[in-house]
Amino acid sequence: MIPLIQTWLFAVLALALFAIEVWAFINALRFRPDAYVAAGKRTKTFWGILTGVAMLLGFLSLPYPIGGGGGMFLFMLGGIIIAGIFLADVLPALKRVVGRSRGNNRPW
Repeated sequence: MIPLIQTWLFAVLALALFAIEVWAFINALRFRPDAYVAAGKRTKTFWGILTGVAMLLGFLSLPYPIGGGGGMFLFMLGGIIIAGIFLADVLPALKRVVGRSRGNNRPW
C-alpha cells in the first residue's frame, strides 16, 4: 500500500514540476529579444534553449506511461532549478522592462 502511495505522490510531483517548466518555457518565448538585453539577462535564444532543456528534463522525469520513467529524480531537480531561476530572476526583470517601455510605471 505504501509503495503505491509513494508512486502516485511522485507522479503528481513530477507532473506539477513539468507544468512549471512548460510555463517557464512559454514565458521565455513570449518576450521580445531586445527586452532580454535591456534587462541584462543574456538573450532570448539562451533562455529559450535553457528553458527548453528544463522542459525536456521534466518530461523525462515523468513516470513511464507518459515520459522516460525510471524515477529520474536528478532530471527532475535539474529542470526545476533552471525553470525556477528563470521564473524568479529573469521573468520579473523582463516584466519591469516591458512595463516601463509601455509607460506602465506602477509603484507596486
